[in-house]
Amino acid sequence: MTAATHSTLFPQVPDTADAVLDGLDPEQREVATALHGPVCVLAGAGTGKTRAITHRIAYGVRAGILQPSSVLAVTFTNRAAGEMRGRLRQLGAGGVQARTFHSAALRQLRYFWPKAVGGSLPRLIDRKIQLVADAAAACRIRLDRGELRDVTAEIEWSKVTQTVPADYAAVAAKTGRQSPRDPAEIAQLYATYEDLKRDRAVIDFEDVLLLTVAILQDRHDIAEQVRSQYQHFVVDEYQDVSPLQQRLLELWLGERDSLCVVGDASQTIYSFTGATPDHLLDFRTRHPGATVVKLVRDYRSSPQVVHLANGLLSQARGRAADHRLELISQRAPGPEPVYAEYTDEPAEAEGAARRIRDLIASGIPAGEIAILFRTNSQSEIYEQALADAGVPYQLRGAERFFDRPEVRKAGAALRAAARFGANDSLLDDVVDLPSQVRAVLSGEGWTSQPPAGSGAVRERWESLAALVHLAQDFAAAQQGATLGDLVAELDERASAQHAPTVQGVTLASLHSAKGLEWDVVFLVGVAEGMMPITYAKTDEQIEEERRLLYVGVTRAREHLLVSWALSRSPGGRPNRRPSRFLDGLRPGSVATAGHSAGGGSGGIERGIGSSGGTVVRRTSRTPARCRVCGRTLTDAGEMKLMRCEDCPSDMDEGLYERLREWRAVQAQRSGQPAFCVFTDKTLMAIAEAAPDDEGELARIPGVGVRKFNRFGADVLAICAGQEPADGGEGG
Repeated sequence: MTAATHSTLFPQVPDTADAVLDGLDPEQREVATALHGPVCVLAGAGTGKTRAITHRIAYGVRAGILQPSSVLAVTFTNRAAGEMRGRLRQLGAGGVQARTFHSAALRQLRYFWPKAVGGSLPRLIDRKIQLVADAAAACRIRLDRGELRDVTAEIEWSKVTQTVPADYAAVAAKTGRQSPRDPAEIAQLYATYEDLKRDRAVIDFEDVLLLTVAILQDRHDIAEQVRSQYQHFVVDEYQDVSPLQQRLLELWLGERDSLCVVGDASQTIYSFTGATPDHLLDFRTRHPGATVVKLVRDYRSSPQVVHLANGLLSQARGRAADHRLELISQRAPGPEPVYAEYTDEPAEAEGAARRIRDLIASGIPAGEIAILFRTNSQSEIYEQALADAGVPYQLRGAERFFDRPEVRKAGAALRAAARFGANDSLLDDVVDLPSQVRAVLSGEGWTSQPPAGSGAVRERWESLAALVHLAQDFAAAQQGATLGDLVAELDERASAQHAPTVQGVTLASLHSAKGLEWDVVFLVGVAEGMMPITYAKTDEQIEEERRLLYVGVTRAREHLLVSWALSRSPGGRPNRRPSRFLDGLRPGSVATAGHSAGGGSGGIERGIGSSGGTVVRRTSRTPARCRVCGRTLTDAGEMKLMRCEDCPSDMDEGLYERLREWRAVQAQRSGQPAFCVFTDKTLMAIAEAAPDDEGELARIPGVGVRKFNRFGADVLAICAGQEPADGGEGG
């Protein structure tokens, strides 16, 4: 037996059933040994719920109480199901089925369709958006790409809530749902979509559940066959179950009560898809004799992070808040959360990038750092800031800003306007650059006021609005800039923000971060209007926003940095305020009236900063001025050069080319994009300064401690006309 066999990659299978219980805490052990009757596990963030339920199944199998083939474990993502199967194999319970609701239902549907209906199962379509487009054409309703996505989401919501087309308008009104179009139009599109599916003999993913439910309801013989196969059910993330999934689960169970559900009402953040925590909260009402176990020992986050998480929920309202769990950290103390206030959004992004660069230099892997934001449109400014800082990153759960269809299309429109603007009637009456951009993008769907509600149309508008804001900032920084200049700037940004294939800092929305964790988490843009988002109007929507922030906080293991900006752009009116959710939790704030911010030691009014209990604020800096003409610089690239873009350059062209050749070699060796070594602007700044010693090189913006230590010797050698040391690692 090799040493590798004992590593964590090859964990030893427990020898006995009792050995499966080794290492579980008292509450997890209670879950693992409660094998009879209904069981409800209320599991807080980071409390080891997957460990508890996999050990429960494995213990039942190893003790001979459960037959592996009779157990069906259900979760919501293929990744989670795969992780569960892997853990069960490691515990000696490899024959257990762990699937998503859709996967389990599709398996049954394919098996029973010939017997229940006859013939072969209709073809399952991967994406329904083309069919929705065809339905819109048949109804003579014009939908753009964003509206197509929103109508598709509305049809999905209707189906998982078991709402038929004829009832859509009434149900939407009753539930307060904001329809992306007139409810009567949605109902018409929905009905036509269903007709087209029947005509083409295809089904969608929601039909998989609906048809399985229909067969189990109508054919008692088939239902009994399924129930004889699966006699014990475990459902993870039970707070996210939709009414349709709950109905399927009830049909699987029949009159039996051999069910274990696991969830946390405080992590319900997908209600817009039809998910509801009501099934979890009503579990004890439906099953009066249920065993209920609460997991509150948090093994993920430090006491300081847990204290903030508890404080957030202590101010919550509503039914889910009444069932909140008070987490107790099991980790050693860590640093206090850092609160940072910035003058504007670019400063906030630059501040995060600087801190991340320092954290990586201190030894924290880039892959253990995340920046989490509320909307995908916020990613661009952080992509740019990280690229400027030479920090590798990866975007999760969304396309990169410049890869989004609406951004690519808008860029093409701006490029055409820059080239043929003299013949464009849209530009006849506008002269300044921001007005030109607004005029062009109005043809792409931009409006001065955002569309109501959330969804794809709102996301598309946010992306176009980000381009409008960028044009305003560019025009303010570059007097006399033309549309062509802006297009060139956009092209440069797009090429510089190509995400590397190597491990990097994660950029993600709060929704896509669910289920993940990092050593360091930056929660950015935590200001009113973004958290909670402006279109969250009802009490229920506001509380879901609070839970979303709670999910973000509990992604952090040790370092948590919360930030906001007082204005959007440099020089803008500082009229923003930090999120109301931080009232009573951040230093100097007062708890919301009528609510106490409990959880933990209770010292919520004390300062929670990086040192000395003070808030970390961006200190005012002496304005950077052009070393040629003396004008104040605001563009990040110009500040690196310490001159205006159009001021005369004294750059050594030969030195610049040698530096570029050297950078290409370094990028190839490290497997990173070239900008992760040094950006073009930094190389230009070096070629202009031609530093003679370490002090001069270190003072050049964009070099930084980490890059100086790694590349300083090579760069100084090239500047001195010498060959860099072999290997290029600063030796």
